[in-house]
Amino acid sequence: MSERKTILVTGGAGYVGSHAVAELRSRGHDVVVIDNLSQGHRAAVPAEVELVVADLRDRAALDSIFARHRVDAVMHFAARSLVGESMRQPDLYLGENVEAARTLINATVAAGVRKLVASSTANLFGTPDRTPIDEETPIDPGSPYGESKYIMERMLVWAERCHGLRSACLRYFNAAGAHVDGHLGEDHDPETHLIPLVLDAAAGRRSHIEIFGADYPTPDGTCIRDYVHVTDLADAHIRVLDVLDTRSVRYNLGTGKGYSVREVIAAAERVTGRTVPVRMGARRGGDPAVLVASSARIETELGWRPRFQDLETIIATAWAWRARNPTGYGETTASTGQEAN
Repeated sequence: MSERKTILVTGGAGYVGSHAVAELRSRGHDVVVIDNLSQGHRAAVPAEVELVVADLRDRAALDSIFARHRVDAVMHFAARSLVGESMRQPDLYLGENVEAARTLINATVAAGVRKLVASSTANLFGTPDRTPIDEETPIDPGSPYGESKYIMERMLVWAERCHGLRSACLRYFNAAGAHVDGHLGEDHDPETHLIPLVLDAAAGRRSHIEIFGADYPTPDGTCIRDYVHVTDLADAHIRVLDVLDTRSVRYNLGTGKGYSVREVIAAAERVTGRTVPVRMGARRGGDPAVLVASSARIETELGWRPRFQDLETIIATAWAWRARNPTGYGETTASTGQEAN
């Protein structure tokens, strides 16, 4: 995508979305962000980028953006994304995420924009019968969150058939790390992702990290997950834009290598030089032993490969961010919530 474009980024004040904004701007593109700031941070959006503080279900706000800007493509990151919360409040996810996607798709079509890149999830595949998980793995969402993303993907299929809106859906598990220059990072409230939780324990901002189950059929008994650096994810979202000139695509994103909870803790201790206090807990319902995604298709078709494949390098970027920003973006207080495994 060498030609200068204007991209509307939904959820551009959030974790992955803000890194996509940074990557787009570094490549010379113009960006408009819409975010309700329920999970994102105003400080994560550059001052020179227009930030529209509104909910995606607000059709008038979307129509106003499209009327004021000649938008070439949309990147859709905004969504509720906590798997555990979705299991407790399925209607919230099947309501808000689906309605937000529906409103965005309709507004995009009405504005005559014909490209949309959607942040989907590898939770579409639930508990797969093989690993690494490729695009041919049967879809069986593992949570209402995953179901909401699958509904979004199906809406996009019909939006193309009926209206010519081409789309790319990118499915991944665990975004990790922080921008290499330290100006962007991960700041959730509550925090539920394993790496920032482990780093908080290393820094003394959390009393310990709890391991949910150590009797899984893995080498050390703890769950194995695939971690992809957030900047690599942003790069993939930008790469697929040119493909949308001719066709829609669905890609899984991963490193093809997983790390256990114990391996993540050990790597964090090496990076920080500190001990991470650990407590053992019981298994949680619905946690598969191994979840690793294959990115073979996007590697073959687009040449995308994660630049940050080493776990310690990924953790080091996250540690640099948290050391530089001990209270995150400084807009919220730390929570004791924990959902990661």
